[in-house]
Amino acid sequence: MRQLVVTADDFGLATAVNDAVEKAHRDGILSAASLMVGASASADAVLRARRLPHLRIGLHLTLVEDRPVLPPAEIPDLVDKAGRLRNDLAAYGVAIMAMPSVRRQLRAEIRAQFEAYRATGLALDHVNAHRHYHLHPTVLNEILAVGADYGMRALRVPVEPMSLLRSVEPVRRGPAAMIAAPWAARMRRRIKMSGLVTMDRVFGLAWSGAMTEERLAGLLDRLPLGRTEIYTHPATSGDYEGAAGGYRYMDELAALMSQRCREALQRSGAVVGGYGDLKDMV
Repeated sequence: MRQLVVTADDFGLATAVNDAVEKAHRDGILSAASLMVGASASADAVLRARRLPHLRIGLHLTLVEDRPVLPPAEIPDLVDKAGRLRNDLAAYGVAIMAMPSVRRQLRAEIRAQFEAYRATGLALDHVNAHRHYHLHPTVLNEILAVGADYGMRALRVPVEPMSLLRSVEPVRRGPAAMIAAPWAARMRRRIKMSGLVTMDRVFGLAWSGAMTEERLAGLLDRLPLGRTEIYTHPATSGDYEGAAGGYRYMDELAALMSQRCREALQRSGAVVGGYGDLKDMV
């Protein structure tokens, strides 16, 4: 049996992202979206989610780069001089591990984001983290502890098999992926021990911001048995605050809506939905 979740991250970051999520769900193969509750267009994203009952929504915990939910004065060690969440990931990670005060602030921000998500009234399909910062073991510990209070049942583990990517096109494992791989393997074991739902594999790391029609259709044509997530970053424009340089937002939207990808998905026979729609394998 093949089960598939096709996700858009950064839902709520900008209206251009929200527009793309709605289009890709209504007229394409997008089945889930991960909401940034502290982002500038999050209220607009929630309104759209309420009128898209079959779109599965989860929490995209944002602990780096973007705006926090708590006032910066309450989490001074988590933010930069502009009041935005830190982006010096290595030094930030060391501080989280070494300083109890930083961990307390981190826990408070995580709880505030779960609380903000609860306030939307949306069902919590899944949880993941911006830039996969939940690979940090201490961050993961805090998410597991806080998430249990909010009914968290599913968490993304970014384990991406290179062999399948290479069957679509030649690709080399980048330094970030090489660093992440052993942590992701440990994380998967921890998640399974916690009784949470996760995937057998996740695609979107190597081709982050560049999940083109050719690549997406290639993955769908080779979709393995079991549970798979493909995550994307569609937008109707790349001209908004927080947009990543070099990301092919509109190409990703076109891929999600393309006839070629729709046909490839149909040929796969995969059951498509959210994490909450996954069924136990027989």
